[in-house]
Amino acid sequence: MAAGHLSPSPLVRVEVLGPLRLLVGGAPVDVPGPKRRAVLALLALAEGRTVTVDHLMDALWPSEVPESGRQALHNQVSRLRGHLGPAVARLETRQDGYRLALGRDELDVAQARALLATARTTEQRDPAGAFRLLQEAHGLWRGPVLADLTDIVPIATAVEEYALLRREVTDALIAVAVAAGQADRILGLAATSSAADPLREPAVLLLMRALAATGQAPDALRVGREYRRRLVDETGLDPSPTLDELEREIIAGAESSASGLPGVPARPTTRLIGRAAQVAALHRLLAAERLVTLVGPGGVGKTRVALEVARQSGTVTVLLLAPVTDPAAIPHALAAALNLKVDRGDVLSACVAMLSDRPGLLVIDNCEHLLDGVRDTVDTILSTCSGISLLATSREPLGLAAEHVSRLAPLPLPHPDQDPSRVPSVALFLDRARRVRPGPPPTPAQLRTIADIVHRLDGMPLAIELAAGRLSTFSLADLRGRLDRSLDLLGGGSPSADSRHRTLRATVEWSYQLLTEDERRLFRHLSVFVDGVDLDTAERLAAGLGLESDPGSTLARLVDASMVEASFEGATRFRMLETLRAFGLDRLAAAGEDKAAAERMLRWAVELTSWIGTVMDTEREPEADAVLRRELPNLRAAWRLVRGQGSLDDAVAMVVALFEAVAYRDLVEIRDWAEELADDPALAGHPSAVAVLGVAAEAAYHRGDYRRADRLSRTGLEKAANSAGSWHCLMVLSVADLARGAYDDVVEHCLAAVDLVGPQRESLGIAALAMAYAGDLEEARRLNDRGLTAAVSPSMLSWGAYVAGEIDSLAGHSEPAERHYLRAIDLARTSGATFLVGVATVGLHSVRACAGRVDEALDGYRDAIEYFARNGNWTHLWTALRNLADLLRRLGDDEPAALIDAAADQAPDAPAVEGTRPAPDRSHGAEPTAHPATAAATPIPGRPAVLEAARQAIERNLRRP
Repeated sequence: MAAGHLSPSPLVRVEVLGPLRLLVGGAPVDVPGPKRRAVLALLALAEGRTVTVDHLMDALWPSEVPESGRQALHNQVSRLRGHLGPAVARLETRQDGYRLALGRDELDVAQARALLATARTTEQRDPAGAFRLLQEAHGLWRGPVLADLTDIVPIATAVEEYALLRREVTDALIAVAVAAGQADRILGLAATSSAADPLREPAVLLLMRALAATGQAPDALRVGREYRRRLVDETGLDPSPTLDELEREIIAGAESSASGLPGVPARPTTRLIGRAAQVAALHRLLAAERLVTLVGPGGVGKTRVALEVARQSGTVTVLLLAPVTDPAAIPHALAAALNLKVDRGDVLSACVAMLSDRPGLLVIDNCEHLLDGVRDTVDTILSTCSGISLLATSREPLGLAAEHVSRLAPLPLPHPDQDPSRVPSVALFLDRARRVRPGPPPTPAQLRTIADIVHRLDGMPLAIELAAGRLSTFSLADLRGRLDRSLDLLGGGSPSADSRHRTLRATVEWSYQLLTEDERRLFRHLSVFVDGVDLDTAERLAAGLGLESDPGSTLARLVDASMVEASFEGATRFRMLETLRAFGLDRLAAAGEDKAAAERMLRWAVELTSWIGTVMDTEREPEADAVLRRELPNLRAAWRLVRGQGSLDDAVAMVVALFEAVAYRDLVEIRDWAEELADDPALAGHPSAVAVLGVAAEAAYHRGDYRRADRLSRTGLEKAANSAGSWHCLMVLSVADLARGAYDDVVEHCLAAVDLVGPQRESLGIAALAMAYAGDLEEARRLNDRGLTAAVSPSMLSWGAYVAGEIDSLAGHSEPAERHYLRAIDLARTSGATFLVGVATVGLHSVRACAGRVDEALDGYRDAIEYFARNGNWTHLWTALRNLADLLRRLGDDEPAALIDAAADQAPDAPAVEGTRPAPDRSHGAEPTAHPATAAATPIPGRPAVLEAARQAIERNLRRP
């Protein structure tokens, strides 16, 4: 930020990288009052920009700006001017707001950014100087950032941003210290940084480098082993290849170094970006292996990486096979690469004789279309030329016993917390874009657009280069908007380019034509799955297509040919890059198979949801939950396909099968499917309409609209009171009646549901709740025990434990109630039943509040309130808020308690208050009864204001002495 022209005044400094601090003329100035401190912070965080009055008022009063808001803000600004004293001119009044004029060195966060930027520009030529700059930047953090102001949303956002900045500064400081030979001075910082986030790989790698640089290689390797084990145990993931490479570097004692020597094609005219680690890894592999094959999909950059390895090596021969179409011509092409003229005799023998006298590296590029011929040639060379190492590039392995396969992945993609310009995929785009459209550096908004472009191109170097080349014709926005036609859009490469690489479509077509017909057909039909498939689904799909070859072998060939990626994170899964999937969909339509493929996907979705629905009623419920969550992207695509085609039977089958997911999981979009289908006029005459209305009623209940839930349930029962699907309606009707306190009706509905489906579901537990809230605890226990005896699935066992906790809580037995709630939460988490976790958590913390464990209760209420607020379930949110209000009243915090109760008493979706007053029948228009403590005329706030009051009350009471 430029300092601008400041009028003569004492130096002003605002420090935000810790507790808010104001200095005028070098002397600290106390700024009292949270509102005034917030105004100062907001003005400082703007870094010289005008902050509008509206922005300030929205930040200070996020729920509802009081009528006197502008005057109150003016008063705060006026007092803040008083604190500035002789520097009062720094706080300027603008037409629509205020501006605090600060120079770069007068705001610590701006100073930190400037120091970081300067260090990055000097670290290569002056690492010691960069180290000093980064030390200064790191020292600007003085403690928790603006800790007393994080309830202000813009300030909380800035605090998160500054945490990322601090991490960036810390990482840069450690890296530069190692480069500057100062690793011993930052060992403690490196260890602290790694311990703060033990799963963040960059911090682990920096600690390892620092340890190795200080002669502690065994400790560095131990850190790497512990990280690898921790990552697998906690996430099931493997570390990136960078860890393997660093471990090998540490073991070797130094990084590989090589200089370019003659013997390879001329150096490329463009820089190789983002592949230094892969090039170094290949050098290390070739030092230990005779044959290394670099494998990857077309356009990933295999040739470019291999040529860079060749350029950095000693004696090298490069054999380019792209122009060769006949396997018999391979020996002649090799002879030409060796500058060998063979007029008579066996050409390959002559080449082998020459290679035997010329130890070094042989690079064979683009082997995939001549695999048999290349395999024979390479086998001969390996067996007779002991001094030769071979690096091959291919879209699939050669299949030789001596072969070490190294897969080349696309370039890394930017994450939200990264500077996009420093990520290889974006850096490549920028480098190539400058060649066709020189100009100033991209703005932050343009960088975000570029980040989106490279994401949508899968980080594939060829696709990125072709896209950047199109900037001669399109703007960035135009290019992004046309990427759905990327296979054709990204074409027209230079006339001298390899013909396979002139368009992205041609690149994929090259690989596609190398497949057998069975492999092509399976590839096409796999492309309809937006998030890939597991092994079982892939094999069943292959079998259903009637392939002549073995399904597993066909799938393996697609993986070997780099047309499909195999992921082994957890269960094996097979996915396609988006560019390949788009090609597959095009080929599916061209073959006239798109309708058949859609039908197969719909059958898959119906069969899968049926399996999920069945298994969720068993002890294998956690398995079904995991499958549902893993397959949700594919099910989402299938649902839209179902609705687009008007396949009513399939839509009904999916929704009814997912009742358990609607009832107990926070998968909001599945609830939307149910309500969407219930509103479809075509449903009226369907034989399963009753069940659909019941599922939709359940979805409405979870939105907090139990009036609609009641209406849908009753409509379903009117259609067929004793049909197979009517128990869905009875279930929802019972919980809707429970919410309005109609306890006799609840029991009647529940017992009717038991007659239809048996006691193993939640009906007896709901009836037990009704009896308990009505005061008959003995009968409540009997009903719940009967339901628990029949329960099978973890969520039904959790439900029974929750009901038991409610009964003991009402009986005043806090210790057994807490045990029941904890068991309910544990079982619900195991099964993925997030809704049960929420309601049991409310009960648990109500018991803890009664037992005087106030901080635990407040923490728990905060989590439960946020959970129900995220999901829009106000029926249960009102219960949590009312329980919080009771606790606040006991703590003497009467104002928010009264506000909450007044709002709940007037809310149509707030449930009855058990055991304290008659239940208002809101479902049938009865007037709500006012809470005794708030019967006076209390202004009724809006729901956002209630939530904000609750949040502030929780934080306030957690900070109490």
